[in-house]
Amino acid sequence: MTWRPQYRSSKFRHVFGKPATKENCYDGVPITRSVHDNHLCAVNPRFLAVITECAGGGAFLVLSVHHTGKVDPHHPRVSGHRGNVLDIKWNPFDDFCIASCSEDATVKIWDIPNHGVLKNITVPMKELQGHSRRVGLIEWHPTASNILFSTGYDYQVMVWNLDSPEQVMKNPLRTISVHQDVVLSMSFNMDGSRMATSCKDKKIRIIDPRTGALLQESNCKNHKASKVLYLGNMKMLFSTGCSRWNHRQYALWDQEDLSAPLLQDDVDGSSGVIFPFFDPDTHMLYLAGKGDGNIRYYEISSEKPYVHFLTEYRSHLPQKGMGFMPKRGLDVSSCEVFRFYKLVTIKSIIEPLSMIVPRRSETYQEDIYPMTAGNEPAMTADEWLGGMDKGPVLMSLKPGSKADSLSDLMSGSKALSSSLETRRSQSRPGLLQLSYIQNQLDAKENKEPAPAHQLRPWQDEKNGSAVSNGQDLTQSSPPKTENELLQMFYRQQEEIRRLREQLSQRDVRIKQLELEIKNVRNSQGPY
Repeated sequence: MTWRPQYRSSKFRHVFGKPATKENCYDGVPITRSVHDNHLCAVNPRFLAVITECAGGGAFLVLSVHHTGKVDPHHPRVSGHRGNVLDIKWNPFDDFCIASCSEDATVKIWDIPNHGVLKNITVPMKELQGHSRRVGLIEWHPTASNILFSTGYDYQVMVWNLDSPEQVMKNPLRTISVHQDVVLSMSFNMDGSRMATSCKDKKIRIIDPRTGALLQESNCKNHKASKVLYLGNMKMLFSTGCSRWNHRQYALWDQEDLSAPLLQDDVDGSSGVIFPFFDPDTHMLYLAGKGDGNIRYYEISSEKPYVHFLTEYRSHLPQKGMGFMPKRGLDVSSCEVFRFYKLVTIKSIIEPLSMIVPRRSETYQEDIYPMTAGNEPAMTADEWLGGMDKGPVLMSLKPGSKADSLSDLMSGSKALSSSLETRRSQSRPGLLQLSYIQNQLDAKENKEPAPAHQLRPWQDEKNGSAVSNGQDLTQSSPPKTENELLQMFYRQQEEIRRLREQLSQRDVRIKQLELEIKNVRNSQGPY
């Protein structure tokens, strides 16, 4: 008889939530008081957008992700809607393009300047007028560029091609009319060939988004679905909702058979809507309830019992909405596998929350960062409309891959050195040396020293020389091959690791001294 362990082995068993410090939160944000059950927040590696409360019309705020701390109450907003904004979504292939929908029955596409919003934006890049009632939900196609889906209280799902030259579009490509009530959520499979929707009539539907044909429909009386989600390429659907007795519950479905769920389980007796978030790279599922302070997370497998509870992040601050960062915006050096942005209305703050896999090594962990969906579309809108289906274009999160390759850097080095922001450079240390080397080459060509404002944090302020691991970069020739470039990058990483170790040792010593001082004071007692 073979012995079997009582627990399931998983590399994500000890994932923990790490909330940002107060300095790294966004304080003083007038979060909307709307009761609409949406995320109310959208994030990409450059900007954070949040729907705000305002008098007359609707508006949302766009902040740089690095603009933490106290937010100016008079910060410029995007305010072109005549009714309350209900949903916002960033274009997955353009970090400067965002879509919004509103109670004024329109969808608007906005172009955000590269430097951020410095004055109120009231004129959209495009306006979509097709719905007869307020529009409550929008979604971008996951692999085709400039294809947008919108749905509203007229029960219609409309498909739009934003490649059209008109600024005001009144006729969608297609109108999908298979719902009998308000659509509560939309989700696509990996290649965007299928769309799942949940509706106020408590049914889940699978639709062909290109033709609008209804492929499947659930008819389960025991589960009233409110949110539905495709689980990547696992050929399963996940839904959250409530039971007959109004207990919050989740259900797992086979995408080929919606007659009955594969699994169904109660969560608790609260009343808030549960927002599901799925990471297809780690197969981790996060459940965040509206009005809850906690976030439960699970690991999904393709075999029974399918859903494996990992643990729970708890906080006394309830969330009204949640945004999440795409994988390409995470900090891989700290083993961050997911990042939420919690909207906390009672304190008017947005709190970043990082989900971290504890690892001793600070090197890149390939087992928790497989190839992931990048920011390049797999096909054009016309190709998708012509019947083509393609999976997402994958990218590696490993520092030094793809965009950091030598050929890309040398071909666009001047643009890189002028456009890199200080914070972005600090988050990717290898680029610091590259921009410095390019500045030195330019200075040699012009026979002039590099200007003082271009000195980097790792340069000597007196003579502008750069030192890495005790080596003066000005005395060594610039890298000519990709190997030399990678070696220089790894040396820099090693130096950063050594400095972090020294810093942590000093922190430990400081705590020891504080404890000794406290003990001495306690031993002396009151005079």
